[in-house]
Amino acid sequence: MRLRLAVFAAFASALAATAVMAQSDVIAQREALMKEFGRATRPVGGMLRGGTPFDLAAVQSALDVYARNAKALVPLFPEGSGGGETEALPSIWQKKAEFDGLFDKFAADATAARAAITDEASFKAIFPGVIRTCGTCHDSFRKKS
Repeated sequence: MRLRLAVFAAFASALAATAVMAQSDVIAQREALMKEFGRATRPVGGMLRGGTPFDLAAVQSALDVYARNAKALVPLFPEGSGGGETEALPSIWQKKAEFDGLFDKFAADATAARAAITDEASFKAIFPGVIRTCGTCHDSFRKKS
C-alpha cells in the first residue's frame, strides 16, 4: 500500500511539475511574440509621428509580424496560464471569445492593410486603425504598468 501511495505521489508531483513547465513555456512564448510586436511597432510609430521618414518596406514588415504573431498567440493563452509575472488579466479567460476575436481582427486588419498601404498618405490613413486593436486589448486584458 505504501509503495502505491509513493508511486502515486511521485506521479502527481511529476504531473504538476510538467503543468508548471508547460504554463511557463506558453507564457515565455507569448511574451516573446508580444516583444516582437513592440520591436516592429517602434519604427512605424516614428513614421506616424513624423519623426522618422516613411519606409514602405518597414511598414510591410511590421504588418507581416502583426498578422503572423496574432494568429500564433491565440493558442498561447490556455486556461490557467495567467498569474505569476505575467501581465495577463483574468478577463482573458472570462471573455476568451472576445479576446481571441481581437487577435483574429488584428491579423485580418494587418493583412488588409498590407495590401492597401502603398504610400505615406495611405499609411497615415490606414495604419492607426490597425494598431487601435492593440490598445483595445491592452485596455481590457493587460495589467496597467
